[in-house]
Amino acid sequence: MHPAVALLLLLAALPASGSEIATRVVLVKHTRTLSLYRGDHLLGSYRVALGFEPVGTKQQQGDGRTPEGRYLLDRKNPHSAFYKAIHVSYPDAADRARARRHGVDPGGDIMIHGQKNRLGWAASMTQRFDWTRGCIAVSDADMDRIWSMVPAGTPILITP
Repeated sequence: MHPAVALLLLLAALPASGSEIATRVVLVKHTRTLSLYRGDHLLGSYRVALGFEPVGTKQQQGDGRTPEGRYLLDRKNPHSAFYKAIHVSYPDAADRARARRHGVDPGGDIMIHGQKNRLGWAASMTQRFDWTRGCIAVSDADMDRIWSMVPAGTPILITP
């Protein structure tokens, strides 16, 4: 391998510098856009696929909706059934209370994740429609960038 290529590969694998660490994440559901910010500075925007019933906020387990509101990206899972996963802290206390009032399970396990493991090659097709059960899906390449810039504990705002 040419030394310059090896150096580029090594640099690409390094974690993001401190200036590239997001302090907040914003998902705008109707534009299917996930944006990472450091303060007011946009670090990057990514095309997403949502739950298979994307309009409206998540009400209960199995409804296929992606939640709306303010949450935390509270933990990372490098060994997910999908290519990497960052957990969204849904349901919060208000979500659980709403579900309890309606006699339903609010659901959970909402993640930002890449493609199903070993199916990353299909992202050019799968990212054209909403296919998750309520999660936020990106291509595996985009997940690598998001993973490197979003530490656990980062707030996320999910808007209609």
